Amino acid sequence: MIVKTIEAAIADLKKHFGENVSEGASVRELHAHGEGYHEQHPPQAVVFAESTEDVSVAMKICNAHRVPVIAFGGGTSLEGQLNAVKGGISIDLSRMTAVLEVNVGDMDCRVQAGVTRQELNVYLRDVGLFFSVDPGGEATIGGMCATRASGTGAVRYGTIRENVLGLTVVLADGRIMRTGRRVRKSAMGYDLTHLMIGSEGTLGIITEVQLRLHGIPETMAAAVCQFETLKDCVETVVQVMQMGVPIGRMELLDDVQMDACIAYSKLEGYHPLPTMFFEFAGGPASVQEQIETVEAIVQDNRGTAFQWSTRSDERASLWKARHAAYWACLAYRPGYTGISTDAIVPISALTDMILGAKEDIEASGITAPIVGHVGDGNFHTVMLVPPGPEGIEKARALDEKLVGRALSLGGSASGEHGVGLAKIPFMVDEHDSVALDVMRAIKSALDPNIILNPGKMLPPATI
Repeated sequence: MIVKTIEAAIADLKKHFGENVSEGASVRELHAHGEGYHEQHPPQAVVFAESTEDVSVAMKICNAHRVPVIAFGGGTSLEGQLNAVKGGISIDLSRMTAVLEVNVGDMDCRVQAGVTRQELNVYLRDVGLFFSVDPGGEATIGGMCATRASGTGAVRYGTIRENVLGLTVVLADGRIMRTGRRVRKSAMGYDLTHLMIGSEGTLGIITEVQLRLHGIPETMAAAVCQFETLKDCVETVVQVMQMGVPIGRMELLDDVQMDACIAYSKLEGYHPLPTMFFEFAGGPASVQEQIETVEAIVQDNRGTAFQWSTRSDERASLWKARHAAYWACLAYRPGYTGISTDAIVPISALTDMILGAKEDIEASGITAPIVGHVGDGNFHTVMLVPPGPEGIEKARALDEKLVGRALSLGGSASGEHGVGLAKIPFMVDEHDSVALDVMRAIKSALDPNIILNPGKMLPPATI
């Protein structure tokens, strides 16, 4: 009966979308997963949408046939958000790449969901503005909203949540909802914009985004310093934040991660030691003040002298090496599976968290470099394990230990990767039963037929 329903839905979709519907095995396989390690689950068909109206029509058809729908953007999610665990239809928004408007005076813009941050910043370059949220990879802005993305710039400019003014969302029944206005704040009604951000396609499909933009800083400088101990490295982070330095970016790499990056990105002049990457931005006087303050903190914590990258090409090369950290890890142990973790704690607990995580990693026997956007308390490990179920189980056990440590310190199981499939068990640890009941009630109200990305985000009501 289910197969017939899906076949009927695909037939109706083909009547409307023609060649923009594909049942090809290779296309379905591409839409069976993100960049995580999870078992692949292909959809029965893929619809390539080119407008909000396309998504609306597709949702009306799928809702009428009670067929599951998974929204697909850049395919870069890490926690199994894209896997079609219940089968159904993947709606691919990657062709929705229009920049709809740019308001230079108000420093905002509106884009379709398939625009990537790189594409947007190239578009904005000549007007002196930029979009600040930088999670790495070719993530689409719609996907970044769906997973509540963060990244290297969050310490200064905030996460995607702080940089979205409004959304266009297609609901489960195909209705089109517009949230927010082109203003920086509003006290009118429920905050539907931020209800949708982080909902991972379980409440609606984001098709357009109104974004805050920022002026390109007059002065930018990047620096690297290294430490003999991980504790000194982390303490530097904590003190920089407690001093209120408006730093642009601040990234930590432990000795193992730095060893991998040196080999992969051909970083010359560095050693496999705990390392900090800094970026300073602002007016010339402001940047100089930031540098002097941070240099003094580094010296107090026995860090080496800054190695500077002031030219734009040098800075780009440095941050390219940071963004390539995951690939550096995979190259560090060829043939191994890389499983990325994601936890976040209050800044005051960061030293205890990272030093404790290092102990957990060493006790596990797994090679797991540590890297993180530590200015907001967020860090990752890439657990490198041999292919096969035994390695996966060891990695899951370590991940549970790291998340448990983060929760005990007042933190969260995810700072930016989201829930998807992998972190559903931690929802029960992080939220009380009343909060979970409210989430289920919202899901039921907006998606009564449970067709939007089913099997994700929420644990069963019996748990």
